[in-house]
Amino acid sequence: MPTEASHKLIPMTDFVIEYYANEGYADLQTLRLMKNYASFLRKPLTLGMLVPLDTNGNVLKEPKNYSSWKSLDHNDGKRNDTTGFEEYIQYQKAEQNCMFDGFTIAYNGYSVIRLEASYDPSIELSFNKNDLMSSTFADIESLTAFDAIYLTVNALKAIGIKK
Repeated sequence: MPTEASHKLIPMTDFVIEYYANEGYADLQTLRLMKNYASFLRKPLTLGMLVPLDTNGNVLKEPKNYSSWKSLDHNDGKRNDTTGFEEYIQYQKAEQNCMFDGFTIAYNGYSVIRLEASYDPSIELSFNKNDLMSSTFADIESLTAFDAIYLTVNALKAIGIKK
């Protein structure tokens, strides 16, 4: 579930207006941030941006007690010497590819995977299992049609927003 400090995905025009309202001027860092956000919005939307996938494109199930395991300081995603916890490490690495917070599998069929936002069940996305792409939403920018899509820390880092 997204926290109160989570950042929402917003249209580019809103991003520019909100950033200028806070900064008041454009320096190179501001322009770089805007370019990064525009590039982020143009990326094709893939299933792996919303839920963790293995290297073959299959949806990974969250390991038992994963939240507790992940909350331990020494499981910060930088260790490789966790014998017996390979499933946890694989899930954690796949989770780092996710750009959006709070999506769960609503249906995992033969050819289609349907996702639902845990914080708003009216937000549903379907993906083709063959290419892991959505037939309805071609790129990240198309998701700005929804009122609330939350970005992960990984997405913020990719954009260049320090959290």
